Amino acid sequence: MEGFVLTDAQWAKMEPYCPGKPADPGRSGHDNRLFVEAVLSIVRTGSPWRDLP
Repeated sequence: MEGFVLTDAQWAKMEPYCPGKPADPGRSGHDNRLFVEAVLSIVRTGSPWRDLP
Protein backbone atom coordinates (compact mmCIF):
# COMPACT_ATOMS: atom_id res chain seq x y z
CA MET A 1 0.00 0.00 0.00
CA GLU A 2 1.18 3.45 -0.81
CA GLY A 3 2.30 5.78 1.96
CA PHE A 4 3.27 3.14 4.50
CA VAL A 5 6.59 3.35 6.31
CA LEU A 6 6.70 -0.35 7.09
CA THR A 7 7.16 -2.83 4.28
CA ASP A 8 4.81 -5.80 4.07
CA ALA A 9 7.65 -8.06 5.24
CA GLN A 10 8.29 -5.87 8.31
CA TRP A 11 4.59 -5.77 9.13
CA ALA A 12 4.32 -9.56 8.77
CA LYS A 13 6.98 -9.91 11.49
CA MET A 14 5.24 -7.40 13.83
CA GLU A 15 1.63 -8.39 13.33
CA PRO A 16 1.60 -11.48 15.59
CA TYR A 17 2.71 -9.32 18.55
CA CYS A 18 -0.07 -6.72 18.20
CA PRO A 19 -3.11 -7.05 20.45
CA GLY A 20 -6.56 -7.41 18.98
CA LYS A 21 -6.06 -10.45 16.79
CA PRO A 22 -9.22 -12.45 16.01
CA ALA A 23 -8.03 -15.25 18.33
CA ASP A 24 -7.69 -12.87 21.32
CA PRO A 25 -10.61 -12.62 23.76
CA GLY A 26 -12.57 -9.37 23.82
CA ARG A 27 -12.70 -6.62 21.25
CA SER A 28 -10.13 -6.63 18.46
CA GLY A 29 -8.38 -3.64 16.93
CA HIS A 30 -9.95 -2.34 13.73
CA ASP A 31 -6.67 -1.80 11.87
CA ASN A 32 -3.50 -2.37 13.87
CA ARG A 33 -1.23 -1.55 10.93
CA LEU A 34 -2.84 1.86 10.46
CA PHE A 35 -2.34 2.63 14.16
CA VAL A 36 1.34 1.57 14.09
CA GLU A 37 1.92 3.61 10.93
CA ALA A 38 0.30 6.66 12.58
CA VAL A 39 2.55 6.31 15.64
CA LEU A 40 5.62 6.01 13.42
CA SER A 41 4.50 9.11 11.52
CA ILE A 42 4.23 11.11 14.75
CA VAL A 43 7.64 9.88 15.93
CA ARG A 44 9.26 10.59 12.55
CA THR A 45 7.90 14.14 12.18
CA GLY A 46 7.92 15.18 15.83
CA SER A 47 4.30 16.34 15.64
CA PRO A 48 2.21 16.54 18.79
CA TRP A 49 0.04 13.52 19.62
CA ARG A 50 -3.14 15.53 19.07
CA ASP A 51 -2.24 15.64 15.36
CA LEU A 52 -2.32 11.84 15.11
CA PRO A 53 -4.08 10.97 11.85
